[in-house]
Amino acid sequence: MVVVSGQFENRETAYDAMSSSDAEDELIEPQTPTPGTASFTLHDKLHPLQLPEVIPLNVGGMFFTTRLSTLLRYEETMLSAMFSGRHYIPTDAEGRYFIDRDGTYFGDILNFLRCGELPPHERVKLVYKEAQYYSIGPLLDSLDKLQPLMGEKVRQAFLDLMPYYKDHLERIVEIGKLRAIQRKARFAKLKICVFKEEMPITPYECPQFNTLRFERSESETKHFEHYCDVDVSFGPWEAVADVYDLLHCIVSDLSERGITVEHQCIGVCDKHLVNHYYCKRPIYEFKITWW
Repeated sequence: MVVVSGQFENRETAYDAMSSSDAEDELIEPQTPTPGTASFTLHDKLHPLQLPEVIPLNVGGMFFTTRLSTLLRYEETMLSAMFSGRHYIPTDAEGRYFIDRDGTYFGDILNFLRCGELPPHERVKLVYKEAQYYSIGPLLDSLDKLQPLMGEKVRQAFLDLMPYYKDHLERIVEIGKLRAIQRKARFAKLKICVFKEEMPITPYECPQFNTLRFERSESETKHFEHYCDVDVSFGPWEAVADVYDLLHCIVSDLSERGITVEHQCIGVCDKHLVNHYYCKRPIYEFKITWW
């Protein structure tokens, strides 16, 4: 009887001849695939996650339920990317897809994605911030056309005429805080000058002033340059908006920061400049209450 076994015996012998150290060098334990590895990315592209048609959501602890098609309504949004099936989405203990964001206004986001419904006037600004976070361009465009956002653009165009407006607001806050701390007081008072015209003017000097304002030499103009004895000064500017409009902006912007402000006109700057010209810029007393 003939037994043919040489080929297999040679292979087995060659394998046994390999040293244990060589085997360890040859056999390298493969790394566990992670979402960031190339193999996961390729598999992810070829086999996207199969999401259910009805999506349960947990947005910062608030629960919502919507259709997958609603979340995919507009391309190039954060929600459309999240629920495209290309990305891993964490879930809570109940299996709801979790978004780590305050969900107070997420219902307004869903209502727009569902049927184009816009939020009421009092929530426009806050929903706008959420639309920015989720990168929902159509919603941002729609909100831009509503009050108060549309009015804010007009107001900002006026404030852009004063390049140091924000710096002056900061100065008001810092001076008010320092005075209140130094005096151990509940409130602080500041003197604020708000003037629209650059040159001094009084009612009975209007005709003369208007005829001379473009004819003064540079040396004569310097006689009218001065700083009123106040803490902060706003102006001048060229626009239809007047002093009261700017005062409204100052008080509104400070109120947005939670600062309570009262103001009243306490007179004008009586500094003598030249000949019969005096400053006459209005001076306002600002009272900031801290608690």
